[in-house]
Amino acid sequence: MTRPVKAAVFGTGSWGTAFAMVLADAGCDVTLWARRRELVDAVNATHTNPDYLPGVELPPNVRATTDPAEAAAGADFTVLAIPSQTLRGNLAEWAPLLAPDTVLVSLMKGIELGTAKRMSEVIEEVAKVPAHRVAVVTGPNLAREIAARQPAASVVACSDEAVAQRLQAACHTPYFRPYTNTDVVGCELGGAVKNVIGLAVGIADGMGLGDNTKGSLITRGLAETTRLGLAMGADPLTFSGLAGLGDLVATCSSPLSRNHTFGTNLGRGMTLEETIAVTKQTAEGVKSCESVADLARRHGVDMPITDTVVDIVHNGKPPLLALKDLMARSAKPERR
Repeated sequence: MTRPVKAAVFGTGSWGTAFAMVLADAGCDVTLWARRRELVDAVNATHTNPDYLPGVELPPNVRATTDPAEAAAGADFTVLAIPSQTLRGNLAEWAPLLAPDTVLVSLMKGIELGTAKRMSEVIEEVAKVPAHRVAVVTGPNLAREIAARQPAASVVACSDEAVAQRLQAACHTPYFRPYTNTDVVGCELGGAVKNVIGLAVGIADGMGLGDNTKGSLITRGLAETTRLGLAMGADPLTFSGLAGLGDLVATCSSPLSRNHTFGTNLGRGMTLEETIAVTKQTAEGVKSCESVADLARRHGVDMPITDTVVDIVHNGKPPLLALKDLMARSAKPERR
């Protein structure tokens, strides 16, 4: 008799918990790692995560622990669902505990500050694993909707198609439909940059601007993402798919999006500090906008919307002035 696939999920935020539910619904035995004992006790006693997905009942084949070695032991898939800027330090502690030949799965959508590395690159470097043992799950995956088992599609990306197919099978449910892709670079860039564009659209919403403005930001934001992807060797078709346009539309249009909500508060006149204070979970674009801009400079790619978000979020530029400067740029053909 074949044993169930075992998965470890490091991180009990809303998306990590929702993906643990997906894996469990697909038949995997899932162990959640959490730092706080009270959260572990809640998951094990009530099969809920009251801090991040209150009211959502988790399957019985999801359990939790504070012991990273216990979580990692024997895992076929080790899922990393923590804030992107904390990955390097945390993974350095966990790497010696990982099961041999486990596939490391990134749910993170960010670019590391300082190094401008994608999350898969950080995983390969810190865990000392080859690229074919690192996979990425990305797409229009708002955690609250998936936790409600509403239909959603996603992309499972790995340089090794066979590994991607294994992960696809491990997380395929009646409500969660994963597609495989070998373009890891494009999939990760789509997930990281859409957070920055989500901030821009949220700022526009907060300023009271209309759908023409938002439609323009989404479309030109996708153009920025594609330009950067092409410079980095990504497949341009990736950006018209779930990891690109699909994720971008969901992030820029939903009140469930952390980055959109964060941007909306900034557009309404809140300071960065005030917005951080009222935000309960990580909005990845707040830090990644700087690292995405850094990555673009390293590849000689012009990303004016990203630069504008950096000016507003980190340089204190008033949104109205930033918008005027963005619109005042010299005219050019659309396909540049």
